[in-house]
Amino acid sequence: MTQLPEKTDRKMGLVIDLDTCVGCHACVVSCKGWNTENYGAPLSDQNPYGADPSGTFLNRVHSYEVQPASGPAQLVHFPKSCLHCDDAPCVTVCPTGASYKRTEDGIVLVNEKDCIGCGLCAWACPYGARELDQAEGVMKKCTLCVDRIYNENLPEEDRVPACVRTCPSNARHFGDLGDPDSDVSQLVAERGGIDLMPELGTKPVNKYLPPRPKDRLNEEIDILAPLLAPIAEEPKGFLGWLDKALEKL
Repeated sequence: MTQLPEKTDRKMGLVIDLDTCVGCHACVVSCKGWNTENYGAPLSDQNPYGADPSGTFLNRVHSYEVQPASGPAQLVHFPKSCLHCDDAPCVTVCPTGASYKRTEDGIVLVNEKDCIGCGLCAWACPYGARELDQAEGVMKKCTLCVDRIYNENLPEEDRVPACVRTCPSNARHFGDLGDPDSDVSQLVAERGGIDLMPELGTKPVNKYLPPRPKDRLNEEIDILAPLLAPIAEEPKGFLGWLDKALEKL
């Protein structure tokens, strides 16, 4: 079984703003594209144009309709990928040591050469963040685009995960969550960032920013009211004569 490091030098991870995510799935597409062409085995698809398509994705977006205590229902888009937990159960159950957590930055990875596709890590992960690639027979998961973030051949603005670089609404943020002075840590502190299912004790590094309360007016406004208000209490002119004539019939 693989041992977790007692501590990591940094805690690289994502902060996802549920208030600004629009559910466009751009992060899903960019993640699929980058990780199919670069790190590790390609992300395969099975019967992609058939009646029952399936495939391997490292990032997915789920949408939920939430009913607040008062007011109309609200649609929340919830991106989900590996949370790179400090106490990652997917690492400690791995029988071959293929799953491991890096000491230098806290990123959880899979050495695909040692992976036997047993699926124990998928069973242990409470977030459903691991998937078995049917074509390659190995477990796949988010790598935080480790081949991008340290690639000095890329422009500095591109040295972030593909999902972060692509997000059109700036709902995804990347940085060192172990540094209280980092931009992502300050964002979590300002917005009250939360862990996903903290009761499980996995200590996820990734954080979620909850949706902000929606602005509401004290009184409901009917925008059609001015258009439907009567112009005059008593009809005059031809319409007045017609109204009286019809009343006599």
